[in-house]
Amino acid sequence: MKQETAIRLILLGLAMSAVGALAVITTFIMKEGLPVIFRHGLGSFLFGTEWQPNAEPARFGVFAMIVGSAAVTGGALVIGVPVGLGSAIFLSEFAPRRVVTFFKPAIELLAGIPSVVFGFMGMLVLLPFIREHIGGRGASVLAGSIILGIMILPTVIAISVDALRAVPRSYREGSFALGATGWQTTWRVTLPAARAGIVAAVILGMGRAIGETMAVIMVTGNSVQIPRSPLDAVRTLTSNIALEMSYADGEHREALFATGVVLFVIIMCLNTLANAIARVGKRD
Repeated sequence: MKQETAIRLILLGLAMSAVGALAVITTFIMKEGLPVIFRHGLGSFLFGTEWQPNAEPARFGVFAMIVGSAAVTGGALVIGVPVGLGSAIFLSEFAPRRVVTFFKPAIELLAGIPSVVFGFMGMLVLLPFIREHIGGRGASVLAGSIILGIMILPTVIAISVDALRAVPRSYREGSFALGATGWQTTWRVTLPAARAGIVAAVILGMGRAIGETMAVIMVTGNSVQIPRSPLDAVRTLTSNIALEMSYADGEHREALFATGVVLFVIIMCLNTLANAIARVGKRD
């Protein structure tokens, strides 16, 4: 009995260590970033369009970077979600076992490729292609969207496959018994039953995209401006932190932590929404 109690306490301590790490990170980011937000005003910081840390007085407005992050992330979802969901439907509903055996490790391998490799391939292949055949400088919202669309595929596919496979087999058998075809069953029965898991997959893919740094730095151009076209260069919230933190000091450094606060809140909201949707799906 004492041994079980000790093991339970050890496991509780390990679980609490993860929570403690999150609390430390949250406290540190808020402590470093909130003062500059209060000093300049929440509205000015969130909706200001000028980022000039060396000006007198310094101006810290992250609205252009919020829009840039939203544009790149939205483009990634437009590209990645149809491909990912289509792949998940194929793998879970129609693919022979041998095909699944081949594709599943390939998808897992895609998830393990470092983001810098995606960025490097984008610089060598994608940017010249966009510049020569579509227009613009190459580094753009479009380039970032394509790279991130590929990078979120493992997340969208894996979670969507699990959601589709979790649908009870009796649902499919009942549909077949009523004379529905395989595709009609998938479209009318399986997908609606798995919608909560699929939506959660999309939201987690969105969180993966909005939090990416290195690949985005390499292919988006990093210009602080509100994009008017998919061919315009942008700077995202993550890129702003990574590019300037190495030489930032004083209030400039605090402003970068404040940028991290904005990003942290966005990611936490997305994760909370995904968990809430998953719980609703389990109740249904």
